[in-house]
Parts: sequence; structure tokens; C-alpha cells
Amino acid sequence: MRLKSLFLLLTTLSTAHISAGADFALQDGDTLVFLGDSITAGHGYTKLVEEYTLLRFPDRHVRFFNAGQGGDTAAGGLQRLDRDVFSHGATVLTVAFGVNDIGWGMKADEEHKQKYFGGIRGIIEACQKHHVRVFICSPAITAENPDTAENGFLQKMTDEGLAIAKSMGAQTIDIQRTMRSIQREITKADKAETDPKKKTHLHVEDGVHLTDLGQLAMGYAILKGLGAPSDVSSVALDGKTGKLISARGCRVDDVHTSTNGVTFTRVDEGLPLNLGMLGALNFRFIPIPNELNRYLLTIQNLPSGKYNISVDGRTIGIATDTQLATSLNISSMTTNGWEPGGPWDAQAAVIKELTEARSKMEIASNLRVHFLTNHPQMTSLISQAQITETNLVCLQRQTAHPFPYHFEIRKAE
Repeated sequence: MRLKSLFLLLTTLSTAHISAGADFALQDGDTLVFLGDSITAGHGYTKLVEEYTLLRFPDRHVRFFNAGQGGDTAAGGLQRLDRDVFSHGATVLTVAFGVNDIGWGMKADEEHKQKYFGGIRGIIEACQKHHVRVFICSPAITAENPDTAENGFLQKMTDEGLAIAKSMGAQTIDIQRTMRSIQREITKADKAETDPKKKTHLHVEDGVHLTDLGQLAMGYAILKGLGAPSDVSSVALDGKTGKLISARGCRVDDVHTSTNGVTFTRVDEGLPLNLGMLGALNFRFIPIPNELNRYLLTIQNLPSGKYNISVDGRTIGIATDTQLATSLNISSMTTNGWEPGGPWDAQAAVIKELTEARSKMEIASNLRVHFLTNHPQMTSLISQAQITETNLVCLQRQTAHPFPYHFEIRKAE
């Protein structure tokens, strides 16, 4: 019962409007490369950015490459730009270094700080020569107390790095402060939790590497830094007359009203980001519903009562006339947390698995290219991998593309 209540609660979160006017940084034809250390090599936050882009902008053909390398620094990243970034035809680059640059805090001194700055400067200069749009990011937070970390060496060093990047014309993303705001909410909740096994963690035991939730928090920070809009689409109808009040980011057809409710067809330009079975449980601390996933439904002037909300013949929830009149965020709405809600939720769940498969293929390809060079069938292996990669990307894009959804808002018995 608690699980069902949580999923229904997500539909009634604050709907304060956040402008979607600023366009997303990734455009049609872009190739985004993620450059970083083991946090990047973990393929966590990078998959989230890929999934979001596929779902939210299905008509934009964007390629993604992970250039994370465990233990690396800004200076090391600079040295491998040709091999791991420019060779892929990058047009956009995100750069996330810092923790290894100061040896996990053991080399937090002026010498290593200046080496970090030199790496950042060199990366920006090289990207500008290759006409690559570069986003210099602060690294992920550590498990250090958020209040002391805010004034710690790592934050101050990366603040200076971001200032240097801005002065050189690069764009920047302050991952640390966005993640730290999430960390503070978790810390507050954990103080009230007496069972250590039930406490929430952004980090594994070493206090540096991220859990899945930590990777999600980092991905959220990067998406907001790339200008990801909060609004997906919205529909507002008069349930009495059938008049279309507004439709943003979608088209509405075939509106019919009756004494029992209203039906219509909705075709969206893009879809909300969902994370598969029970994925919405992660939204407790990471404000994805209201900051990335505003997929809204408003039906005004319905007779008093409760209404079943069904899409393509499948009930996704129940709401009162009052709730429907004031906008529902139905992006993750479901009557069963073990199953997808609307068809958009199922599409996102499939995209998540396909992106996972493409990520595994990318990891395998990197291992093969760098450590299996003497394999006698290397040419054939590379060819087959490229075909599989092409097919996976095609399958991702076809799955993510919106199609007409038939909505039925009917008086509940």
C-alpha cells in the first residue's frame, strides 16, 4: 500500500511553472563525449543523459560516447583527447575531473591545483581549435559532510576552474552544489532513520565512488546544466464542453464528452524520463518529476467525484475532479509500482534496457580495441560490433518515438 501511495503522490507534486524556453544544449546531429575518471567510466550518469535525450527529443539524432578512465585527471584527459574525443567526431564535450587531481584529498596543495588548472585550460584550447562545444564540470561530491565540503579545498579549486573556463568562453556546470542540495535532503532524512540498513547513500564505502542513486543525482545535475527543460507537454480540456483550452508540446484530437467524463487522443512531441520498475522511488530525493518530467493533464468542469484515468485501455490511476482541474503530473502515474503506467512509461522502460545494452557494447568495444589487439578475427569483430551498435541505436530511436495515446477519463464506479 505504501508503494502505491508513493507513486500516486508523484502526480500531485508542486506544479510551479519552470520555463522551457531555453533550448537543450544537444542539437540534431551532435556527438556528445563524456570525458572523466572512474565516475564517468561507471556509465551511470552518462546513460541517464542518453535516455533523457532519446525520450525528450526523439527527432534529434545525437550520438553518445563514454571516455571515462579510472584514476584519470584533467592533465591525463588532455593527453588523450585525440584518441578518445576527437576521433569520435565530437561536437560537444563534458569534462568532469577533480578528485584524482588532488589524490582523493591527499595532494590538496597549490602544485596539484595548478596542474588541474593547466589541464582544464589545455582541454578548452584544444576543443576550441576543433570547434567542439565544451562544458567544464565540477566533479561529483564526496561523502564528506556537505557543510564542511562547501568550503573545502575541492569545491574552492573547482570553483576557480569553472571561473577560468568561463573566462575562456567555455560553458560550465556546477555538479557539486546541485548534488550537495540532494545530499542535504538525504542527510536530513537519515537523521530520523534508526535502522542503519535503511539509510540512503549516494556513495559506496570509500566515500568517493557513487552508488546508482549517486550516479542518478550526477546525471540530473548535468541535464539541468545542459538546459534540460522541465516541461514535456501539457493538455488542458473543458470536460463539460470538450473545448481544448491549451496544448503545449503535443497535439490533441477526437475530443468527446459525456455525462461520465471525456475521451481524447494525445500525440506528444517528446516523452518523460522514467527509470523502469520502481524507478520512481528514486524521485524522493532527486526532483526529476517537477524539474525534468512535467507531463501534465488538466480536465476542468467535471462533475464532482472520482475518475479513472485510462490510456490505451489501461488504467493508470484514479483522481478527483478537483485534482484533475488543477493539473496532474502523470509522468510516473501507475496503479501498480511493479508495472509501467502509461505507454510512455513502458517506452521509457524499454529505452532504459536498450541503453544499458548499448553501454555494455561500448565497454566491450573499448576493451577489445585497447587490450585484444592480437585477436585473429579483429576485423570481423569490429565489423559485427558496428552493425550491432547501429541496430541498437535504430531500435532506441524507433522505441522512443511518440505515437497517439487514447485517453479515457471516466467516472469511477
